[in-house]
Amino acid sequence: MSNPLKSTLALAAALFVSAAADASAETAHIFWKDLRPATQSAAENVGLPMIAAKLPDHGETLSVNLQDKSIQLAGYALPVDRDGDLVYQFLLVPWTGACSHMPTPPPNQIVLVTPARPYKMSEAYQPVAVTGALKPDMEKSQLFILDGVSIIQSGYSVRKADVVSVETVPDTITLPVNSPWSFLNKKKN
Repeated sequence: MSNPLKSTLALAAALFVSAAADASAETAHIFWKDLRPATQSAAENVGLPMIAAKLPDHGETLSVNLQDKSIQLAGYALPVDRDGDLVYQFLLVPWTGACSHMPTPPPNQIVLVTPARPYKMSEAYQPVAVTGALKPDMEKSQLFILDGVSIIQSGYSVRKADVVSVETVPDTITLPVNSPWSFLNKKKN
């Protein structure tokens, strides 16, 4: 005879694993290129960040294919609203140095993220993965940087986001070693 308590626990565990698998199956793991509309040519999708900032439509054309869908996107967090090491809102950008040390990416390559809970961030441009409902949403944010205030326009937002630290960003742009901005490349362990 089997123990009823063990059977109940096994069933509960199986249901929990099944629900977790269903939830992760509903979350689309996307890349930065997925935020650009399909109409942009392949020639516009290659090159350095400086080129990305000069796209013909200035990045104001947003992809609506992912609107209101649960997504997961990895990038670099740049705090907008923080208190010490707790961050209440940040810009998610595709490369380190974006917005403060280099030209700003086009709006369709910037996501304004509001974490579900304040996120403890040890450094600017910390690599993170964000999970939540993506909304095309042109919004301006004030970014306080060393040499003053910049107004940054983001093309998307994710509210009540789950945020986790990651080791690497899969589709990040790495600047050439001889670039004056190469010091911004994240070191790999």
